[in-house]
Amino acid sequence: MKNYHRIFFIKILYILFIILSLNIFFFSTTKVVGKSFEISNISISRPFEINFNKNDVIDEGFRVSYKQLLSLILNSSDQKKINQVKLNEIKGMIESFTIQEEKFIDETYHVNLGVSFNRKKVFSFLEKKNIFPSIPKTKKFLFIPIIIDEDSKNLLLFYNNEFYKRWNSKESNSHLIQYILPTEDIEDVNLLKDKFDSIEKYDFKSVISKYDLEDFIIALIFKDEKGLRILSKITLNNNVILKNQTLTDIDLNSLDEVDNIIQTLKVIYEDHWKNINQINTSIKLTLNIKVSNSDSLKISRFEKVLDEIDLVYDFAIFKLNKDFVYYQIIFNGTPNIFIKKMDKLDFNFDTQNQIWILQ
Repeated sequence: MKNYHRIFFIKILYILFIILSLNIFFFSTTKVVGKSFEISNISISRPFEINFNKNDVIDEGFRVSYKQLLSLILNSSDQKKINQVKLNEIKGMIESFTIQEEKFIDETYHVNLGVSFNRKKVFSFLEKKNIFPSIPKTKKFLFIPIIIDEDSKNLLLFYNNEFYKRWNSKESNSHLIQYILPTEDIEDVNLLKDKFDSIEKYDFKSVISKYDLEDFIIALIFKDEKGLRILSKITLNNNVILKNQTLTDIDLNSLDEVDNIIQTLKVIYEDHWKNINQINTSIKLTLNIKVSNSDSLKISRFEKVLDEIDLVYDFAIFKLNKDFVYYQIIFNGTPNIFIKKMDKLDFNFDTQNQIWILQ
């Protein structure tokens, strides 16, 4: 009788373990399918006429959201390669969409959409086109535009500097960089005027030190009777990159021309930032990692981190037993990059065997 009760008790424990394991499998991996690209506030309007079709308006919203997605994850040259695609291809990458607001005003239909693009399908689509996307990270730069009038030997930092005045006048949802402009300071003006002859070599530390930003862009706009020469010094993580542009027949008294130059420079800066954060999706490293199932909080946090790391293409549980949960991770990078990223988040691994162990 005792043996019978013992066997019965063991069976109950086994059933409870299976239930717990299934609970971990089904409920702790709700985001195992991977992240999505969320594009919101897509506003479309169409006259409410006899041939009005709401589906046509929604389709237009899909096209607009697709172009906005490209502007966030691709540099300008790659955007042009796949700017025109069939609607069915766009719909094939859409995971879901929501009508956030719709209304009729003066016989015109207005709708505001939110569109969710499947990250894996987007990456697969781009990879077939031999195009690599970038991680859509936002970034703050201190931005200092300086006009150097070489004819009058004058330097314009704030006053009469339309680049300074108009740089942040037009916002765009497709830009990842936020520009922080310096406050008007007469001391900075006098200091830089004293550096007129050596302005290209000046490090600007006395100006930059006033702001709590390590990364900055100095745009030196040399003006003479022939046109403009723009030298951009982009400093990021203590690395300096120089960008040069030469423009002729430019009238800085024309605000439209100034705005066009601003837009050109912003595209150059955005492209540089995107290239730094580019993902080589052709690299698909498979990592097998096992995690002790005795700590459900660690499992939950581990999955959350995997879901948030952009270089993790996908992950899933492929096996579990009474001791461990086994994960298979597809990573767009090398093992060392994965280890370094996880180490910064306080995750360490025993990598001696083919299946790594989360410690």
